[in-house]
Amino acid sequence: MFPYCPQCKSAKINFDSQRYWVCSDCDFVYFHNTAAGVAAIIRYENELLFTVRAKEPGKGKLDLPGGFVDYHESLEQGLSRELEEELGLIIQPSQWRYFCSFPNQYLYKKINYQTIDSVFICHLTEKPKLNLEAHEISDVNWLDIEHVKCSEMAFQSLAKAVENFIQDINT
Repeated sequence: MFPYCPQCKSAKINFDSQRYWVCSDCDFVYFHNTAAGVAAIIRYENELLFTVRAKEPGKGKLDLPGGFVDYHESLEQGLSRELEEELGLIIQPSQWRYFCSFPNQYLYKKINYQTIDSVFICHLTEKPKLNLEAHEISDVNWLDIEHVKCSEMAFQSLAKAVENFIQDINT
């Protein structure tokens, strides 16, 4: 990420222990912390809602609705905001039920961000009309739980969450 120290411009900057950048000349330290991602497993009757990614990483692949949490938000607030922005879907933060989390990697503009993807569940009583944010989502699919192919998903972390969810409801 840093070929030179942002503080003193030295080339003696190293990514130590895969956790932080440190400059041996000026003692500059930068922690490249894990980013908080959130995703939703939204169920209506026997169907789950999937989005189709409009951009990299994973352009054209299935995804769960969600995104990144802003600094001032709880996980649930961030998830509700992302769904309203990207789908026009309003789900109150109190309606989410935490399900699981998995680590992930998100390559964006040649920087590999380490993320923790927290997955929440919401069961809907009616199928909503959705308004897609086209630069983020190219399509949505309501897939019958029996026909979900996790191998077609953009991120292994979310594919594992969906696999676990389907396994839980089938046991």
